[in-house]
Amino acid sequence: MSELTNPMSMFDVSGKVALVTGASGAFGMVAAKVLAGAGCKLVLAAGSADALAEIAAECRKIGAEVVEANVRPTDEAVCADLVARAVEAFGSLDILVVASGMNKVAKIDEMSPETFTDVMDANVTQSWLLARAATVQMKAQGGGGKIVLVSSARGLLGHPAGYTAYCASKSAVDGITKALGCELGPTGITVNAIAPTVFRSPLTAWMFAETEEAETVRKGFLTRVPKGRLGEPEDLAGPLLFLSSRASDFYTGHILYADGGYTAG
Repeated sequence: MSELTNPMSMFDVSGKVALVTGASGAFGMVAAKVLAGAGCKLVLAAGSADALAEIAAECRKIGAEVVEANVRPTDEAVCADLVARAVEAFGSLDILVVASGMNKVAKIDEMSPETFTDVMDANVTQSWLLARAATVQMKAQGGGGKIVLVSSARGLLGHPAGYTAYCASKSAVDGITKALGCELGPTGITVNAIAPTVFRSPLTAWMFAETEEAETVRKGFLTRVPKGRLGEPEDLAGPLLFLSSRASDFYTGHILYADGGYTAG
């Protein structure tokens, strides 16, 4: 019951070992900085060597110990190796954040089967492989663990602009989250997902621009967002820390929508 009088202790992840994939992407960079600032030891994985070096340097400047892995989690061997790097460097793996993935937009009659498969592989298969590799290690070391996947509001809602692959992939991530939450509940390993709507990143910068096109799109989109604004990277920080810490020990199989109320209406 000491947490009731010292509630911030529930969010303490200092000294924990975290693996973040897609660390050079918009969400991955948020995760890396938040966990570094909270005192975690990090293994950061990304396909872009330059971008990986940049985010790793930022995390070291914050004070974190960082191992860089210039790889994408494309197959079972790579995923197992990423977990092994964490164990070799720091002795355990306590937190997995799967922020790697992709989106390719095209109407269904213009999308190739190969494109659909690419999106499903990047968002679904790789999430499953990483969760599997982390589960093996977390079970072996005992004491539970935290697995955080990245979904999207598009896992719940459709989209008219050629999102069949992306929506399907994020719905599948939701399914993995719920199924693993049930499966791993008795082990102390929690599995949850953060599902953002549009938030500021290099890919969405055009929506934040002061242009006529961006303003038109924003106004249409914001009619569905009760908070009346687009998301900022900081809006993902609190949910991530919550799902990575003891504060969320009773939460598993949960999709946390970081969307300003978008999916509520």
